[in-house]
Amino acid sequence: MSGKVYIAGVGVISAIGNNVEECLHALQNEEAGMNNIKYLKTVHANELPVAEVKLNNDELAVKAGLSSKISRTALLSAIAAKEALNDSTITGINNLRTGFISANTVGGIDKTENFYHDYFKENKPGNLHDVVNHECGSITELVAGHLNINAYTTTISTACSSSASSIMHAARLIKAGMLDAAIAGGVDALTKFTLNGFNTLLILDTAFCKPFDENRNGLNLGEGAGYVVLVSEKIAAQLKREMYCELKGYANANDAYHQTASSPEGNGSFLAMQQALQKANLQPDDIDYINLHGTGTQNNDGAEGTAIERLFNPAYPKMSSTKSFTGHTLGASGGIEAVFSALSVKHNYVYPNLRLQTPIKDFPFSAERNFLKDQRINNVLSNSFGFGGNCTSLIFSKA
Repeated sequence: MSGKVYIAGVGVISAIGNNVEECLHALQNEEAGMNNIKYLKTVHANELPVAEVKLNNDELAVKAGLSSKISRTALLSAIAAKEALNDSTITGINNLRTGFISANTVGGIDKTENFYHDYFKENKPGNLHDVVNHECGSITELVAGHLNINAYTTTISTACSSSASSIMHAARLIKAGMLDAAIAGGVDALTKFTLNGFNTLLILDTAFCKPFDENRNGLNLGEGAGYVVLVSEKIAAQLKREMYCELKGYANANDAYHQTASSPEGNGSFLAMQQALQKANLQPDDIDYINLHGTGTQNNDGAEGTAIERLFNPAYPKMSSTKSFTGHTLGASGGIEAVFSALSVKHNYVYPNLRLQTPIKDFPFSAERNFLKDQRINNVLSNSFGFGGNCTSLIFSKA
């Protein structure tokens, strides 16, 4: 496996913006996307803040060019993936071996929930069109067909590391000479199933989340989609335009410590970061900024912080969790944060860690509180750590 892999295009939709420009404006102006629940039908609407995309399904369908009757997951995916593809300036997509590697964890559950609600309420069969795209892979296939991509399509679902792993998989396929280009990332829409599940785990904050704060109380769930267009060196040269950055390193590790918790020593986190550095042929002090996984739970921030201390001590790069803006978008988080990381490398930005008041006392470092521009950003490490100890780290570097 040889050759470089570049990021040629980016696309995103989240609670802080419906496209890349809007999201970047929110990051620069420290505008978080959390609020009371508006679109999801749930008994927790006035209890648990979430980071919803600020459009209903009809509005999303217009932007996506799809029917509003399909899953919100597919609508979000199509919007961000199409933006990334257009941004890449790649034309004649069918003349290239182009893949669509997408991640999600909820599939079409939003429609399934509606089906069963109506079925039990009215004792009627319900509309079976609401359940035919229930599983995760069906969402990917819907969007791949919409984008007219048929060379290679697959779905990755490894909890919160899903879309980072899809980007890693895409890079490996390009390096192996199996694809010329790939749209990779992920998506998740908010569902009652997800909200109720995390609420049962007692890890949702009833206020806006405070990642890497000593007094953090949990996470806020979010939704959205984020994709990058990865291309080979050959395609990058043909595009005759500046690449966002190079995807220089990546690694996946699993500490298999617990179904829903990371090991206190941060073993999976440590291995993912360490091996990504090795893949990139970089040292810890080459990293200029870490986009933390940073969910705001006691366990996650503690484990990730411990792993960072093990690997980077005594010289720590700047770091922050952009989940303080977008909430935890689960299967979409690695893709959304990959977009933010690529923008960080291109524009030399460091994003703030909102609402940080008291740094974690056990660590000799603290997350960044302010938006910083004109920084020296050559290498960004982006972490995505999921349930079951499944951890993926990506390294984005100046092209």
